[in-house]
Amino acid sequence: MRDVTAPIIKQLPLSFGQADKTDVRTQFAALCYRVKNDKIQILLITSRGSGRWILPKGWPMDGKTPAESAAEEAWEEAGVHGSPDSRPLGLFSYSKVLDDEDSGLPCVAMVYGIKVKSLSKEYPEAGQRTRKWVSRKKAAAMVDEPELSRILRDFDPRAIY
Repeated sequence: MRDVTAPIIKQLPLSFGQADKTDVRTQFAALCYRVKNDKIQILLITSRGSGRWILPKGWPMDGKTPAESAAEEAWEEAGVHGSPDSRPLGLFSYSKVLDDEDSGLPCVAMVYGIKVKSLSKEYPEAGQRTRKWVSRKKAAAMVDEPELSRILRDFDPRAIY
């Protein structure tokens, strides 16, 4: 259920003047979930580079709220059709590697829950990623970021939606 009373905030990319590799970047992540046989399942995908298990996430998008940006990333990276909640679940930090020689850009990702209605077989990054439904506990163990692990382990849409 979408909270229609929450304010709609258009997130602009954070600006730190002249871009520097040490500047923190903002991304929006989609915690895609379903409830099956009264058990919560989380959809994880692999990253294109290292094949690590991650949530769909990406940069702020012009004219879209943070939750809408997360939903767009969920579609592009995992083929998710679903309803994003406008309230963030939390945030996590990580280092985004852009190429082999890059030490990584520091990023903070704000996480939004998306109740999955369906998954498409065909979507923009279908041939580039693997997707997998897992329990909250397993999802928490599969990701590398400690803050994200905590968000996944503690997530319960029945308690907040």
